[in-house]
Amino acid sequence: MQLRKLKTEDAPRMLEWMHDKSVVSHLGTDFSKKTLEDCLGFISASLQDEGNLHLAIADDEDTYMGTVSLKHIDRQAKNAEFAITVRACAMGKGFSACGMKEILRMGIEEIGLQDIYWCVSPKNARAVRFYDKHGYLRADTVPAQILGNYPQDLELIWYVYR
Repeated sequence: MQLRKLKTEDAPRMLEWMHDKSVVSHLGTDFSKKTLEDCLGFISASLQDEGNLHLAIADDEDTYMGTVSLKHIDRQAKNAEFAITVRACAMGKGFSACGMKEILRMGIEEIGLQDIYWCVSPKNARAVRFYDKHGYLRADTVPAQILGNYPQDLELIWYVYR
């Protein structure tokens, strides 16, 4: 398993998870209307984007298995938001754990962040179990610049990595 830059050839597999209800049912974005062109645009933009880091999680044959991200990177406040999504065929095989561990390491050691936050719907029991099982800390407070990206009436569980 490895993290690498996204490639245009990842777009069909990216679209696969976006249209898979078992993957996106508890995510905050409606991915059902996304197209191959949307995926290609996201991949292209990710290669130029200094405020966000989006990487592919790939298997040993370099096949795209998911995307892991640090979003809203604030170098001054030394924090960012984490996000991850993997294809259904990658679930339960260590891709999420590996991708998450590596991008969190990169955020702290290479970018110099102090705190990395993410949220999950309490309805997403699989994700909550994953984060709790791996010992990630639930956050008591979340910076306004990250919290402001979400509707305030949405019930979310927040995590932090330091």
